[in-house]
Amino acid sequence: MSRRNKRQIFENIEVIDAGARGKTVAKAPDGRVIFLTNTVPGDVVDIETGRKRKAYYEGKAIHFHTLSDKRTTPVCEHFEYCGGCKWQHMKYEDQLFYKEKEVTQNLVRIGHLELPEITPILGCDKTYFYRNKMEFSFSSNRWLTYEEINSEEEVDSKNALGFHISGMWDKILDINTCHLQEDPSNEIRNAIKEFSIKNDIAFFNPREQDGLLRTMMLRIVSTSEIMLVIQFYKEDKTKRELLLNFITERFPQITSLQYVINGKANDTIYDQEVVLYAGRDHIFEEMEGLRFKINAKSFYQTNSEQAYELYKITRNFAGLSGSEIVYDLYTGTGTIAQFVSKKAAKVVGVESVPEAIEDAKKNAKLNAIENCEFYVGDMKEVFTSEFIKQHGKPDIIITDPPRDGMHKKVVEQILAIAPKRVVYVSCNSATQARDLALMKEHYKIVKTQAVDMFPQTHHVENVVLLELI
Repeated sequence: MSRRNKRQIFENIEVIDAGARGKTVAKAPDGRVIFLTNTVPGDVVDIETGRKRKAYYEGKAIHFHTLSDKRTTPVCEHFEYCGGCKWQHMKYEDQLFYKEKEVTQNLVRIGHLELPEITPILGCDKTYFYRNKMEFSFSSNRWLTYEEINSEEEVDSKNALGFHISGMWDKILDINTCHLQEDPSNEIRNAIKEFSIKNDIAFFNPREQDGLLRTMMLRIVSTSEIMLVIQFYKEDKTKRELLLNFITERFPQITSLQYVINGKANDTIYDQEVVLYAGRDHIFEEMEGLRFKINAKSFYQTNSEQAYELYKITRNFAGLSGSEIVYDLYTGTGTIAQFVSKKAAKVVGVESVPEAIEDAKKNAKLNAIENCEFYVGDMKEVFTSEFIKQHGKPDIIITDPPRDGMHKKVVEQILAIAPKRVVYVSCNSATQARDLALMKEHYKIVKTQAVDMFPQTHHVENVVLLELI
């Protein structure tokens, strides 16, 4: 082993902060930062390092001398192994503190931005069972815990239905109870697993590219409608119908039961045919009197209740009086556009995904909204001066880009248009800060508020209101 990657032990180190991507932060005796995966700020621990970089270490606590008062007992039996809820061992009020702190630090350190008084982060009323969509994977070669590996007992079954182990594309952690989606989520998943094992319906093996059951996607929305999509690796009509018939009989409350036959290397279904087996091919979500039709490939915010709060903040920041032209950039399926439309003269939504724009148009028609227009294309290519001439100069721009933020050309076009207000919604405050830095000579930040969409994780949204100087 090279000296660069030689493991080291640091003793009695205090964990001092929470950093990016859910990791916590300590300082080594040589002054380098140590990023940790299994601690909470305030813990005092012995650390074994893994990778050593030029400016930092990566490590893991191997002994705890003092436990932080920010700690709480994780509710999930899978917490130690499942990477989905990495902050479950931290009290929720402390999770909110570190999320808000990260957003503020990114805006100040990366963007060098002058901030007004920070509006406190909006937390979730429901800190568990808040997701409306979950995706699970089948595997015939499940991940074994260290206890199972070291035990002398023989493992009865290697089949699993659960989540990928972080960093292991071919290993699935078998899940008994997940605390992210409300019932009957766990009941449906466990019944499918039990029935499939009992009836010799083969689970998928990604290394050997063999087996039948590949993934399942489950949506349970606020209207209590349920969509279940089972993905099979290959067609086996007898066993496919055996399982799907069992599901329809056992769970008659399922609104939409669909399946996919996907024999390609990856699990994505967006280029695959989705076949309706029972019920209808869509479900409906509702928000403030609006109905949104969701199909198997639709994007919709995965926390329905908190999405409503996020959209209310966005609309409030926009300060609409009813006479404005609003552009909704990266509109997705047009949920924000339609949500603000009743307080605007006209809303123009732009999005690069054709299927999302089709959903947006259908939902606008469903909701009898006549002042929304939706256009598809690469944002930097569509959002041009010619486009503005054709559809009208916006008084207000709402932008909700992906994690990478806005393309520089899009930022330049916003500055050229110079709308009186810009509302920037972001799921990545680092790229948000970068974009805002390009705009600070022309716009001042009037309001900023973080919104927690995903309790028990480090993820956080942030909404910033800009006004033209």
